[in-house]
Amino acid sequence: MSDTNIILFFTGLILFLSVLASSLARFGPPLLLIFLVCGMLAGGEGIGQIQFNNVPLAYFIANLALAIILLDGGLRTSLRTFRVALRPALSLATVGVLVSASLAGAFIAMILDVDWRYGLLLGSIVASTDAAAVFSQLRSSGVTLNQRVTATLEIESGTNDPMAIFLVTYLMTAIDQDQGFQLASVAGELARQFGIGAIGGIALGYALSWLASRLPLVEGLYALLIASGGVMAFTAINQLGGSGFLGIYLLGVIVGNRRNESTEHVFRVMDGLAWLAQAGMFLVLGLLVNPSQLWADAGSAFLIALFLIFVARPVAVWVSLLPFRFPSREQAFIAWVGLRGAVPIVLSLFPLMIDLRGGQFLFDLTFAVVLVSLLIQGTSLGTMARLLKLQVPQAPEPSAAFDLEGDRGDRFQILAYRIEADSTLANTAGDALNRFPELNVVAVTRNSRLRFPRQGFVYTVGDKLYVLAGRRHRADLGRLFRGDTRHGGTTPAHFFGRFTIAGNALSGELANIYGFDLPEAQRSQTIAQLMRSRLRRRPVEGDIVAIGSVRLIVRRLNNGTIDQVGLQLQPEAKTD
Repeated sequence: MSDTNIILFFTGLILFLSVLASSLARFGPPLLLIFLVCGMLAGGEGIGQIQFNNVPLAYFIANLALAIILLDGGLRTSLRTFRVALRPALSLATVGVLVSASLAGAFIAMILDVDWRYGLLLGSIVASTDAAAVFSQLRSSGVTLNQRVTATLEIESGTNDPMAIFLVTYLMTAIDQDQGFQLASVAGELARQFGIGAIGGIALGYALSWLASRLPLVEGLYALLIASGGVMAFTAINQLGGSGFLGIYLLGVIVGNRRNESTEHVFRVMDGLAWLAQAGMFLVLGLLVNPSQLWADAGSAFLIALFLIFVARPVAVWVSLLPFRFPSREQAFIAWVGLRGAVPIVLSLFPLMIDLRGGQFLFDLTFAVVLVSLLIQGTSLGTMARLLKLQVPQAPEPSAAFDLEGDRGDRFQILAYRIEADSTLANTAGDALNRFPELNVVAVTRNSRLRFPRQGFVYTVGDKLYVLAGRRHRADLGRLFRGDTRHGGTTPAHFFGRFTIAGNALSGELANIYGFDLPEAQRSQTIAQLMRSRLRRRPVEGDIVAIGSVRLIVRRLNNGTIDQVGLQLQPEAKTD
């Protein structure tokens, strides 16, 4: 019993100290890097002196953790983003991984003077971006990117594991059995991985969502139902020969987009489970590594990481996104966010588990490359987004949202908003709220006191209103309370301009007012049609079209159609 207590105590202590150390993330270091370092410090060559070399156990923990992380990422992915980013993300997840692995493999074989198959194996291990790293850093970087960039990165990181896993397992077999490559078998195996993974994930996602909506469970058990069902789906799809990682991500997407009163609170619980999974996984992986060996491989790892960051990943992104007309600034940022994390380390466990010659060297080198990637790329996402001018104003969201049950509960919520200084609601009786049908102010919190407003009640800056309103009004209410409706608000006005134009206004009338030339055929188009034709891609909020001295910025979309446009005036402008 004493040994058990000691193990449990130190497990809790390491996790506890790692969570405390995570507060350092606001100063720049990625959380995942902090967890990795804590694991290394607790290891055999660190202050913890914990001797851990159980590779199968580490592989089991890492797979379970990755399944939970991908499930959580899928739950938070809106189906609307798929319409914007699915095709480019899939191109990055397949063509991009293949290009990156090939370039990195050739470079590794050259600088390490190893067999080209070993070079390509290591290149394949480090080629894919990591879902845990990407999801975590995008959420904690403090920047808001447009939907096209964010969705592309998240969907890519959630779907690129099948290609990487296939390349690694295929190359290990080729090295171990001294075989060549057969194109037909490669294509067939890839089709099976993606096909079974996609079909299984979608089908089981619908089944799990249906089950959750009909089971009368205690509130806290719904998250466990989703998590356990997801893990079962993950293992079943793997057993059938498909990609469990792709399957559980798509399962999460289906469940997350078929919300009901039984699954709303699942998101809060899953967020905690995902953080626990990330912390546990990186701590265990950190325990496996020997820091002294990292120093021995530091030079080679640094060169490989620099090649991946500045050559292989940018070329792979450029080739993959060539058909989709991504602006160059967005391509540069997507290339920079090629974060390596747990997935490459987990893939590097494969050679160790089959006792492949040179397996330990591949693991140590992969770990070092991941550390360099997290140090260079992970600490600079916010800076890079600002340098490339990719930030967009954060969408106004309520500080709290509560779903209602009943026949019409799926259409209404109780939402909490605070009146900001720029809001037109400040110092009024709330007339601006009358334009929202079926809206009712339930209560107001002012100076920590709860009030129930009656006719003639005057709202002031800082008041927190709890309103009963339709889901579809969330964004418009957020803009009203934040102050976007008064000269656009501070941050939105700087980005979108102080003038707002309806997307269905005629382009010819705008050209007459601001004195720029348009071909006769375009003068009869609406501004939305003109912008779509100039962009030549699916628009997202923040897209810019410049005509003469006028900059037109997509401000709001309605079912994929440009609904509102911001307007800025400047001497010279360029289309992004």
